[in-house]
Amino acid sequence: MKVVITKATTGLLATCAITLALFSSCETKQNVLTPEEIADGWQLLFDGKTLNGWKDYNGTTLTQPWHVVDGCIQAKGDGSDASGYIVTDKQYENFELSWDWKLSKGGNSGMLYHVVERPQFAVPYVTGPEYQLIDEPNFPEPLEEWQKLGVDYAMHLPDQSKMKVNPQGEWNNSKIVFDNGHVEHWLNGEKILEFEAWTDDWYAKKNSGKWANAPEYGLAKKGVLCLQDHGYPASFRNLKIKELPRKSKEVDLFNGTDLKGWEAYGTELWYVKDGLLVCESGPNKQYGYLATRDYYDDFDLTVEFKQEADGNSGVFIRSFIEEGVKVNGWQVEVAPKGHDTGGIYESYGRGWLVQIPDEKENILKEGDWNTMRIKVQGNNVQTWLNDQEMVNIDDEKIGAGQGRIALQIHDGGGIKVLWRNLKLKTL
Repeated sequence: MKVVITKATTGLLATCAITLALFSSCETKQNVLTPEEIADGWQLLFDGKTLNGWKDYNGTTLTQPWHVVDGCIQAKGDGSDASGYIVTDKQYENFELSWDWKLSKGGNSGMLYHVVERPQFAVPYVTGPEYQLIDEPNFPEPLEEWQKLGVDYAMHLPDQSKMKVNPQGEWNNSKIVFDNGHVEHWLNGEKILEFEAWTDDWYAKKNSGKWANAPEYGLAKKGVLCLQDHGYPASFRNLKIKELPRKSKEVDLFNGTDLKGWEAYGTELWYVKDGLLVCESGPNKQYGYLATRDYYDDFDLTVEFKQEADGNSGVFIRSFIEEGVKVNGWQVEVAPKGHDTGGIYESYGRGWLVQIPDEKENILKEGDWNTMRIKVQGNNVQTWLNDQEMVNIDDEKIGAGQGRIALQIHDGGGIKVLWRNLKLKTL
C-alpha cells in the first residue's frame, strides 16, 4: 500500500511528536527531590545510579549481593536470615522515611531502623525494629499476623481496613515516622499503624514474644537504616528521609517505691527500703547490675549515694547487656576512698580511661551521703563529686556508644550502697 504524505499528514505527525514529547517530559522522575522537598529538609538516601552511602551491616564497605538496576536498588535474593543486610553509613534518630518498593513473587524483605552495629550483634534485627515487606498472597508458607505486610515485626499490627496494596510486581510506597518515641507506619498514603515506643505496653510486648531473649531489641534512640535481602529479589527506589528534632525531657529514674523502669541482672540483691534504693552483695558474691530499661545517650544525671560496708560500685553509661551477666560500656567509678570515685573505666576494653588526682580522693565523704553528677554529650563526659569536678574527657569511642544507665555491685561480697534522688535530663 502506497502512503501519500500530504500537508495534513505532516501536520498530524508533528502534533503527535509534540504530544509524545510533552508526555515524556511529564513522566515522574525517580530518585530526585522536588524544590519543595529540598526546602523542607528532605535528603536522598539513593542517587539512582550508585550504592554510595550504603555498606555491609557491621562492615566498612559494600560486599553483599546488592546492585543498581534501572534506577533501583535491587537485592539479588541471595541473602538469608544470617546475611544479606545493607545499612546506611549515617545514623538517624528522629525522622520521616519514605521509599518505594517492589517484590518478586512470594517475596520477603524489610526496612529496619535504629539498628546498632556492634560485633556482639550478629544480625540487625536483634536491635532494630522492622517494617515488614512481604508478598502475602504468594508467600509459600502460612504467616502469623505479626509476620504480615506493614507490621512492626513481632510487635504491633496494622489496621487491615486501611491496607491498600498494589499487586505483586507493581510499586508500593511506604513511610515510617519516628518522632521521639511516637511511631507511624504508612502504606500508599494511608496511615496503617501508630504506637508509642518505650511505654509499659511496649515493654510488655517486647518481653513476652519473639524479643524476650533479645535484651537490646528496640531500645536504641538512634541507629543506621537497614535493607534486608531475605532470599527473594526486591527492588527499592525514591528512598528519602527528613530528620526531625530531638526533644529533651526530665526523668526521675527512681520513684522511691519500687524498681519500676529497671531490670536486674545477676543474683545480687536490689531492693527498696525506707524510700532508698539498696544494692547489696548476695550469697554468690558475683557481679550484679541494675540497668534502666531505657537507653539514655546524651544526658545530665545527678545521683546521691552512701556507702555502707565496702562501697565498691559504679554508674555505667551508654552500656548494653551481653550474655552471662556482662555489661559492656563505661563506668563512672563509685568506690572506697583511694580508689578513684568519679573516674572513668571501660569494661571489657581499655580499662582505666581517666583516674582522679590523688589530692581529690578526700572529696568523697565516707559513711555519709555524696552527690555525683555525670554529664554525657557526644564525645564528652564530665563528672563531679560533691560539686567538685573530677573528670572531663573527650573520647570518640564513647561518642559512638549508646545504651543504658546501670548501677553495679562489684564481685567479692560484703558490698552495700544506698542510692536516692536519681534525676536525669536528656540533652
